[in-house]
Amino acid sequence: MASQCRVTELLLRPLRELQDGFSPDSRAAVQGVLEAGAGSLISFRVLRELHTLLRERGSHMYLHELLEGSEIHLPVVELPKRNPELVARLEKIKAKLANEEYKRITKNVSSQCSQHGTLSDLGRQVRPLKKIIITIFNFLVTVAAAFACTYIGSQYVFTESAARVLSSVIVASFVGLAELYVLVRTMEGQLGEL
Repeated sequence: MASQCRVTELLLRPLRELQDGFSPDSRAAVQGVLEAGAGSLISFRVLRELHTLLRERGSHMYLHELLEGSEIHLPVVELPKRNPELVARLEKIKAKLANEEYKRITKNVSSQCSQHGTLSDLGRQVRPLKKIIITIFNFLVTVAAAFACTYIGSQYVFTESAARVLSSVIVASFVGLAELYVLVRTMEGQLGEL
């Protein structure tokens, strides 16, 4: 963290005027800065003390006005040397992770692929078709069962066969429409999940 800044001419003026008001520790630092002149480094502790002295003397100069044109001196951070054991361990972990990633990427690659793909690919392609065929078969069986039940059950109400067939067709149509509605809602929900 920065604890010093470079002195400018604007900052040297109040330091010269108030050098006797500083504490003994700060006075030595101010003396060194005044001898070195502009461009030398001064600590923020001395700057705070300078600002306090200016306030006590009734000056309306703010601290940021004093520091205008100054540069904050950032000390060079020296990074510690890395432990060779730690570096070796990190390299081993990186190699292990890279190997796991490679295995994950290539796990479904095999040398037994035919020209059109493996049997697992065929199964993956047939599954949706199988679902569609079962759904259509279920729809046809439901409509046919509704027709048959209505035809057999209407013999107690109607004596003519035309009336029985007509009532069976009407009931089978309603059941078919209801089945289609449920099918569309289910497909819509499945598409929404994708």
